[in-house]
Amino acid sequence: MSALDARGAQPPEHAAPCSCGHHHEHGVAGFDDREASGALISARGLSMMRGDREVLSNVDLDVRPGEIVTLIGPNGAGKTTLVRLLLGIEKPTHGRVTKPATTRVGYVPQRFDVDSAIPMTVASFLALGADAMPKAIKEALQEAGAAKTFNQQLAKLSGGETQRVLIARALLRRPNLLILDEPASGVDFSGEADLYDLIGRLRDNHNLGVLLISHDLHVVMARSNRVICLNGHVCCSGKPEDVSQHASYARIFGPHAATALGVYRHHHDHEHDLTGETKPLAEPPAPARGR
Repeated sequence: MSALDARGAQPPEHAAPCSCGHHHEHGVAGFDDREASGALISARGLSMMRGDREVLSNVDLDVRPGEIVTLIGPNGAGKTTLVRLLLGIEKPTHGRVTKPATTRVGYVPQRFDVDSAIPMTVASFLALGADAMPKAIKEALQEAGAAKTFNQQLAKLSGGETQRVLIARALLRRPNLLILDEPASGVDFSGEADLYDLIGRLRDNHNLGVLLISHDLHVVMARSNRVICLNGHVCCSGKPEDVSQHASYARIFGPHAATALGVYRHHHDHEHDLTGETKPLAEPPAPARGR
């Protein structure tokens, strides 16, 4: 009997196993597009060649409103390449990306280098290309937890502050789909969970679809509705608790990592400000007494 592929389907007889030992069926023929109904963005059979190297093979993906889909995988797994294909920055060798006209994408890149020789405030940066009024900029910064950076020099921000400013920049587009490539890059450990909490709140407040690319397994696994484990192809996908027990997950991250990091539930008795310093959680407002 033939092995099952990542979707649980039996590969066709002509599909040869690749170097990773899995079967991959190229092309999108026969895939049920009804699964993409209601999705903010969909990919079907995405494959990408760079020279004679196959970076991605037959990747399917959907992101729907109100869900956080997280891409995990080792370095060189093709995660950023997949994002570039979804954004239309690059064209796939095979397959297609479908995005309804109503989808508005807010993108937070993995790297953002600021030239310290160029004086620019956060407000000026956020106004570039967005035609945003100061009121809208202040509101976006407030929602991203970076209100106090409005008049600060962009080049002097900490890593956590910069990431929140980039999230505010994405929010100015009034997106219904937020794509974040390694959003905790450059953020110290104490601020990671708070940053992911922010992403969860944005999802809840705006019913956003969120596609998140991350290495921070111990945090993101507990905050995702669906996890896709990528290593050039989709090794496994599903609910975090299911993926963390999948054999492919253990092969990529190691049996000890799979056991130790599986699904991490993080409960705060404190929060962090933008500098990473701890402070007590704000007391919830007291319920109003009836008269």
